[in-house]
Amino acid sequence: MNLAHIRLLLTLPNLLSGVRFVTAPIMLYLAWNGYGLAFMAVLTVAFLSDILDGLAARLTGQVTQFGARLDTWADLATYLTIGFGTWWLWSDIVHREDLYLYGIITCYLIPAIVGMIKFGAYASYHTWGVKIAAVSIGASLYPLFLADIAWPLRVSVYIYALAAIEEVAITLCLKELKSNVGTLWHVLQQK
Repeated sequence: MNLAHIRLLLTLPNLLSGVRFVTAPIMLYLAWNGYGLAFMAVLTVAFLSDILDGLAARLTGQVTQFGARLDTWADLATYLTIGFGTWWLWSDIVHREDLYLYGIITCYLIPAIVGMIKFGAYASYHTWGVKIAAVSIGASLYPLFLADIAWPLRVSVYIYALAAIEEVAITLCLKELKSNVGTLWHVLQQK
């Protein structure tokens, strides 16, 4: 890989996505050692990088297929870290809310599996529905784990279910894999 190629990859949006790869082991360390508040603080940094990477990509004109994939893999690293970390820190709450947490996992896996079956690759649609679902789920973790208030998480699972249904519909409608499609309506308008 030459220097010009490296410069193309080292963009502000990609560096912001990379923050989540750095925060993941930090959060795991904090969770393993019982630092719940610090875990949630670093999770806030990870969530902020997730919000800012896409915004930076659009504002700087650096929306790329590589960036979309990097963002998706950074999200996966964060989600896995949240799963392990919250299990270690608040296993009683995780057990109590396991049906809803399984719902979140299902909403993540089904569109991914359908995309893998149809395209042989993980889809990075970044739909508005998934963005809304991610914000609602992310925001719901704070009242859930810091104040034991579960209803925001429960509501966010239904939002995510709608987003997952839309992603499956998008996969079924597309002839080839695309990133950053917005909504099912956008896909149907391009036909």
